[in-house]
Amino acid sequence: MTSRTFPTLSTPSGPVPADAAPWNRQRGSQMPSHRYLSAHERVPLPLTDRLWPSRRMTQAPLWVPVDLRDGNQALAEPMDPARKRRFFELMIAMGYKEIEVGYPSASQTDFDFVRLIARGDLAPDDVTIVVFTAARRDLIERTVASIEGIRNPVVIHVYTATAPTWRDVVLGRTRQELKELIVTAGQDVLALAGDRPNVRFEFSPEVFNLTEPDYVLDVCDAMTELWDAEPARPVILNLPATVEIATPNVYADQIEYMHRNLARRDGVILSVHPHNDRGTGIACAELAVLAGAQRVEGCIFGNGERTGNVDIATLALNLHAQGIDPMIDFSDIDEIRRTVEFCNGIEVHPRHPYVGDLVHTAFSGTHQDAIRKGFAEHRARAAAEGVDERDLAWRVPYLPIDPADLGRGYEAVIRVNSQSGKGGIAYLLETEFGVELPRRLQIDFARRVQEHADAVGDELTAGELWTLFEASYLLREPSEPELVRYRLDGEQTEIALRIGGEERSHRTSAVGPVESLVSALEAAGIGIEVLSLHQTSVGTGADSDALSLVEYRRGADVRWAAGRARSVLEASFAAVMGASG
Repeated sequence: MTSRTFPTLSTPSGPVPADAAPWNRQRGSQMPSHRYLSAHERVPLPLTDRLWPSRRMTQAPLWVPVDLRDGNQALAEPMDPARKRRFFELMIAMGYKEIEVGYPSASQTDFDFVRLIARGDLAPDDVTIVVFTAARRDLIERTVASIEGIRNPVVIHVYTATAPTWRDVVLGRTRQELKELIVTAGQDVLALAGDRPNVRFEFSPEVFNLTEPDYVLDVCDAMTELWDAEPARPVILNLPATVEIATPNVYADQIEYMHRNLARRDGVILSVHPHNDRGTGIACAELAVLAGAQRVEGCIFGNGERTGNVDIATLALNLHAQGIDPMIDFSDIDEIRRTVEFCNGIEVHPRHPYVGDLVHTAFSGTHQDAIRKGFAEHRARAAAEGVDERDLAWRVPYLPIDPADLGRGYEAVIRVNSQSGKGGIAYLLETEFGVELPRRLQIDFARRVQEHADAVGDELTAGELWTLFEASYLLREPSEPELVRYRLDGEQTEIALRIGGEERSHRTSAVGPVESLVSALEAAGIGIEVLSLHQTSVGTGADSDALSLVEYRRGADVRWAAGRARSVLEASFAAVMGASG
């Protein structure tokens, strides 16, 4: 069935499955899903007695950003030397201690960048430099030449695809022939760089997640034996989900199988490199760490081929949100984002976890009200306990972490549109102008804001809210009645009003100034019943003005008016006069 509105779509019109629940009326679609095999049909899955589900994260793995190699390969316009250097310096500043810097045998730019590291002082002594190469003698030679003179620890990372489809379609080799190719490459690396005390080795069976478990285990064990993996000089075995094809639990099973069955396990650093083809790269990496992985390769904010590499910034901040030190600094996430966007030439999505422009923003009225109350409770609890707000346990609704941890202010946390409620509106006026509205005025003003937002069809800034507040309650054209003067003398109050061009004086005793003004208006035939009077201020410090908020009844209507002045009394008089107009 074709939709009239969307003629390029075929609305599902197949039968409802016989076993579907009565409340589920989804029909069979025209999507050719029968063409694809499930993960369980494509590769043997090794575990039935898995242990990872009962484990929990307790510390950060070793993070290895591959933005300068894997991420760079995925850019329509690869980074020039200046952008590569800028990105590398960012990673150093953030605290990364192992960085894959390039594929020196694949491009002159990458080769030159590795040479720049060798000649200069870009890398602190405790930073490990990783260089990447395919399992081919000439490419390995070029890679080893690139690291000549580097004093830092170096990892030479060798890769070959091992999955059956790649063996058959791309490489044209049997299992045994491919193993021999891989071992030969390992021998070449050992012969060319094995005598260098600062050099270690890494092997990636590319498309690990689609490779037979017994085969990939056999190949990996051959490499750790060849390279004599031991705790003093460990070998990195990096197990990529090069093309994500299964739910994250399947990848976790595959990683745990390797973790439990690898030879020389104490001499192996077990690493993972998830991609994001199914949109679950983050979950794959987290479950893989539970399954025994100690090292995670990925890109900051998830750039990479197709749908990208796993996002190691999100992974790290997920730990932070669980009370675990990510071991990486994100205290100015907007500067990090600007740098990554500049180097990649790709903007970060506004809904990207933690870093997007809108990720700490609430438009919904119920969310805004909960956040506002959460902030108020946080401030009150900090004051009661006598601790800095930044040191207090965080429990503000809808905000998994404090935006201040990432260098963000609170001004963008609550933003107002037609979906917003009184809590969010009140929060913006309070945070931007210091104005605290009583609840009933919040309700009245929220109605006006929603009407205005519906009319303009856009978000309202704090400044626009204040302009609307002034127009609704505060601004009053000069008119009659007009307060000409007042005088307080002990218990006596004298009020002079101008009405109809005539000045009238009114005296009261033993009542407050506001009651005296109301009495003077009533004597002039203008009846106002003040129901409540609230005091706040506009701004902070010595330059702040008093703001009086009056709830009043005239006839059958209950309304609000406001007055602003340098003193509380004059602001209160202005509010009452506003109500009388």
